[in-house]
Amino acid sequence: MGVPAFFRWLSRKYPSIIVNCIEEKAKDCNGVKVPIDTSKPNPNEVEFDNLYLDMNGIIHPCTHPEDKPAPKNEDEMMVAIFEYIDRIFNIDRRDCLDAKSDPSSPAPRAKMNQQRSRRFRASKEGMEAAEEKQKIRQEILAKGGFLPPEEVKERFDSNCITPGTEFMDNLAKCLRYYIADRLNSNPGWKNLTVILSDASAPGEGEHKIMDYIRRQRAQPNHDPNTHHCLCGADADLIMLGLATHEPNFTIIREEFKPNKPKPCALCNQMGHEVKDCQGLPREKQGKHDQFADTLPVSEQEFIFIRLCVLREYLERELTMASLPFTFDFERSVDDWVFMCFFVGNDFLPHLPSLEIREGAIDRLVNIYKNVVHKTGGYLTESGFVNLQRVQMIMLAVGEVEDSIFKKRKDDDDNFKRRQKEKRKRLKRDQPSFIPGGQFSPQALGNRSSPQAICNPRQAAFEMRMHDRQNSTSSSPNTSLTPDGSPSLGGGIKRKPEDSDSEPEPEDNIRLWETGWKQRYYKNKFDVDASDEKFRRKVVQSYVEGLCWVLRYYYQGCASWNWYYPFHYAPFASDFKGIADMPSDFEKGSKPFKPLEQLMGVFPAASGNFLPPTWRKLMTDPESSIIDFYPEDFAIDLNGKKYAWQGVALLPFVDERRLRAALEEVYPDLTPEESRRNSLGGDVLFVGKHHPLCDFIVEQYKTKNKEAVDIPPELCYGIQGKLTLNDSAVLPDQMVQSPVPMLQDLTQNSAVSISFKDPQFAEDFVFKATVLPGAKKPAPVLKPGDWDKTNNDGRPWRPQLGFNRDRKPVHLDQSAFRTLGHTVPRDRGMPGMYPNAVPLGAYSSPYARPLMGGQQQIPKLLSNLRPQESWRGPTPLFQQTPQRTAGAAPLLAWNRMLQSPNQFQPAQYQGLGPMGYPQRPEDRMDRGRQV
Repeated sequence: MGVPAFFRWLSRKYPSIIVNCIEEKAKDCNGVKVPIDTSKPNPNEVEFDNLYLDMNGIIHPCTHPEDKPAPKNEDEMMVAIFEYIDRIFNIDRRDCLDAKSDPSSPAPRAKMNQQRSRRFRASKEGMEAAEEKQKIRQEILAKGGFLPPEEVKERFDSNCITPGTEFMDNLAKCLRYYIADRLNSNPGWKNLTVILSDASAPGEGEHKIMDYIRRQRAQPNHDPNTHHCLCGADADLIMLGLATHEPNFTIIREEFKPNKPKPCALCNQMGHEVKDCQGLPREKQGKHDQFADTLPVSEQEFIFIRLCVLREYLERELTMASLPFTFDFERSVDDWVFMCFFVGNDFLPHLPSLEIREGAIDRLVNIYKNVVHKTGGYLTESGFVNLQRVQMIMLAVGEVEDSIFKKRKDDDDNFKRRQKEKRKRLKRDQPSFIPGGQFSPQALGNRSSPQAICNPRQAAFEMRMHDRQNSTSSSPNTSLTPDGSPSLGGGIKRKPEDSDSEPEPEDNIRLWETGWKQRYYKNKFDVDASDEKFRRKVVQSYVEGLCWVLRYYYQGCASWNWYYPFHYAPFASDFKGIADMPSDFEKGSKPFKPLEQLMGVFPAASGNFLPPTWRKLMTDPESSIIDFYPEDFAIDLNGKKYAWQGVALLPFVDERRLRAALEEVYPDLTPEESRRNSLGGDVLFVGKHHPLCDFIVEQYKTKNKEAVDIPPELCYGIQGKLTLNDSAVLPDQMVQSPVPMLQDLTQNSAVSISFKDPQFAEDFVFKATVLPGAKKPAPVLKPGDWDKTNNDGRPWRPQLGFNRDRKPVHLDQSAFRTLGHTVPRDRGMPGMYPNAVPLGAYSSPYARPLMGGQQQIPKLLSNLRPQESWRGPTPLFQQTPQRTAGAAPLLAWNRMLQSPNQFQPAQYQGLGPMGYPQRPEDRMDRGRQV
């Protein structure tokens, strides 16, 4: 899930870390879709070595998308996941690549508490939304409104995206089929090493990826200049990438575009939500209603996050002079990652005084730079925390807590005041009359053409009557008689000016007033603030959490059983005497099995994913663990505005009670359920062209049951252990498709085998440092002394994309203007180039001098069309262009002329994504414009 608002803050503070992805699209030739040749160089002009897929960021948008219709069944979901992975690979292609995909797996107990909260919320919100939708539907139909027939469709429960369910087991089978299919058919996959870690392998997806990177970095054959690319949407991936100290680390994720239009869930029309639906008939879309079943859906775009550039930013910000110890940038990066934990993560609540939207990270960095001179060293080292130094930082934050709370209150009051003034201003400036019906204003760029006016007198009469009724009913002191005429007496009470403001939740803590600490502990923990023993217990648990999280990021899971046993965090001023607090964790702990995790995180409403006898433990009043599954629960907004920001007050699961209850129902598991409840491992796939293929096939021929080491020279430096797999994909054996709409692989040449990462002693410490031989990437940011040095008088040219030598290519103003005049409006596009004359079109500095008797025409780029001019008495956007005698059709621009006397834009042969033509030699390079 990551840290809320962290990526938004990071991208605004450090904008150069973002690069838009260039994606080559499949071409359509005479109705046949031509696939992309992924064996060609990357269009982003960068070559990645390892691609990692955090499948959670892929499964959720493919199974229940927010900006397009959801798949109808599970098979369509699997195909959507395949297509999504194909898009990622097309962007990050590489001849030799190690791809490791990790669906959600059994997680540590600390993570299970957050998963439990999210799944209980999802179940509750889903049921409430369905009830509200049904209630509004009945009200609209009772008033005579029009709604389409209710579609009988089973609601997709996203809680099934949890290890142990049949959905995740089927997904693992589908991914095995997908990998085998691509290794057989896609030329870009021929040298690929694919490692699949499915939902049965314990650990979170992103942390399994980090563990793989750590263990490979510790090998003598590892290339320190490996370029990693991780696909995932969680913000904490940024901190995990920094924690690897790899100089070349890039994250690819979907570009977040807020306020996307969504259709109403009742009437399927755009422009309003379910609560505002009035049941009006659907308006005709297009002249012939040709757009009736189409939604304005735009394909999701991707962006790169360059962590090497983020390291440049941090090096400038964290560099400190006159330190009593040697400055080490890598250690300061680790401290920065550690300080980010205080504003929130998946395992601990954030401190009350630190909100990322209020600049908490900047405040922590400033305090850190002021106090680090007194600490005598850094806060962390390779994932281990120096609590004595952390105490100095936290007490410095505690000194300003009171002023932080008061400023938060002042900012909130100022925001409410501005919003109130804005509402008054909008109400005052609102036009007194807006025509409706066929005379209603239309948004610019609407894809449907204007309709012809019919019966205008009747329409005008209806508008006048409607306006009269509104003006009469809106008068504050006028009431109506039964016949609809105004009454002379009986006024209506005037509403208060701010009646349209939303009700504010009651805040019993009032952190801005004296006594806030006493009220906080009394309301949140139900203890007095004077109870020093309890406060120290809370602080000790939080300190343990900080140590556990940092160890998890840098060394792996320190304990599968540890979790923070409170819903709220202590104050920074309470971090006194933490230097002597223990920070060790029990060794030898084991993760939950998949079905056990389902019992720990699922509400009773999702019990259908569990075996019948296990499900009964959630609903039977006589169950010994019935208290773990409340039907309803409170959500404490905790000073926030929206319910999703609040704290779900759920009881914590007692592991011993849960395991004791499950011992009685374990014998009821079927063999298939027992298989789904077992912990698995990773599987390695290669194709017939891979150097390791013959070595693996030989292991199956000799039936060697012992684990063997991977020869690193055959697997591009990857090391680990290989063991035979009972359900392996083998050459010359058919691979059955788990998706009925996809064909079986009858001529398979791929092979799979079980894979295990290199193993180390339990007390081994992975060093958090840059490896010897690593080359620092070329700087991207403008040097601070650029203006002071000579540089031969050259201006600073920012780097666009990954290639420093890329030359910007663009169309000039006149070219875009001409495209706007000639592209037809009925193409179904949202109207990027309007058919109106741009202001100053014929006074542009790019305009040609007038020739004899000729109108002024904007000049095109010389490489777009010949230098001959078009003649005509009217401007270009109103006339049919004609060529002068003797003009030769030299380029694609001229070949669009079907005859010497007629110009038809509809005959364009190569149309770009914006609807304008491209030259044939430019089509392969489309998207390289910057």
